[in-house]
Amino acid sequence: MKKLFYFGLIGFILFEIANVYFLMPMRGGSQEINSIDVAYFLHVWRWMFRAFFILLMILGVKSVFRNRKWLPVVTLLILSAIVYMTNFDMAADTMFHQPKSLSLKNVSENKVEGDKLIIGITHGGEAKAYPIQYLGYHHQVRDSIGGKPVMVTYCTVCRTGRVFEPLVGGKTEDFRLVGMDHYNAMFEDKTTKSWWRQATGEAIAGSLKGQTLPEFPCIQTTLNKWTELYPHTLVMQPDTHFQVGYDSMRTYEKGRLTGRLTRRDTASWQNKSWVVGVQMGKTSKAYDWNMLQKEHIIYDVLDNTPIAVILSKDSSSFVVLERLSIQQTFILANDTLKSGDNSYNFIGKSLNISGQDLKRVNAFQEYWHSWFTFHPSTLKYQMKED
Repeated sequence: MKKLFYFGLIGFILFEIANVYFLMPMRGGSQEINSIDVAYFLHVWRWMFRAFFILLMILGVKSVFRNRKWLPVVTLLILSAIVYMTNFDMAADTMFHQPKSLSLKNVSENKVEGDKLIIGITHGGEAKAYPIQYLGYHHQVRDSIGGKPVMVTYCTVCRTGRVFEPLVGGKTEDFRLVGMDHYNAMFEDKTTKSWWRQATGEAIAGSLKGQTLPEFPCIQTTLNKWTELYPHTLVMQPDTHFQVGYDSMRTYEKGRLTGRLTRRDTASWQNKSWVVGVQMGKTSKAYDWNMLQKEHIIYDVLDNTPIAVILSKDSSSFVVLERLSIQQTFILANDTLKSGDNSYNFIGKSLNISGQDLKRVNAFQEYWHSWFTFHPSTLKYQMKED
């Protein structure tokens, strides 16, 4: 009977560790294996597993307390500590929280520094900016713009922001951060408990597997550039409850953190190198950030569409625009794009009264390891030799 107690005890401990191991970026390659189905199975049936191991312990508890009563007491204390750590200290939704109060201010009242990177969105005549320093801690911020609900997300380990409409089956849904898969943040919807990948908006486990959330267009710029483009924008302000978390992210956007998950490889095409990822139709391509900083404009054709990847004079804001033709090129002057007799602002809006606007393409700054993981057929842009 003693064996039942210790079998249940050890099984319980290993189960709790496995629950965390498959969902969090633990050393030992936990995020580098295709374990999502195992992780979801363990999560869904967690109470059944726990009940089974507790039953075994109950069946053997009398035997283990007959001799050396201190030993089972110590082992139970160890189990209690592991259960607490894995379900509270190390659980994703207890480490990171959504804002307790979401505050957005106009430019005149804004306190966020102008050189901070933001994820910007527009709709229905409104514009809003969400600083990456705050998004990186919260992972998701729920809001609305122009009467439309939005879910603004950011994964620091993938270095990418995405905005979705939180609609499942046509209804607004709530989500919680549940963990990671292949180093990408993963959310669980409240109704079906399906798991959704942040980098793509796709459900990868649960009854809704294969479905995707509607993606909402967004752009990454500095706050200065955004307010120049949208002077009537609202800007997300810090929630003072989470100042410590924000402070830990202060140098992240500049690539100055040194941790293995959020550092930057300054050389090109390394796991933690920065790229700009673009997908058009079924074709995806990555553009090296170092090359973009050197060239400021990269011309290409993607999915039979001529495009331009453009970096601002601030060397942080970027945009991808569809060109009117493969022959169209630009002169970038103080972030104004000049092409023949036409002129455009940084995001492609024509400055000529009768001019045609350029269409903006959704594009994302991302770690190279993240982009090629979730776009395995991606192409790598290589500069053509003269």
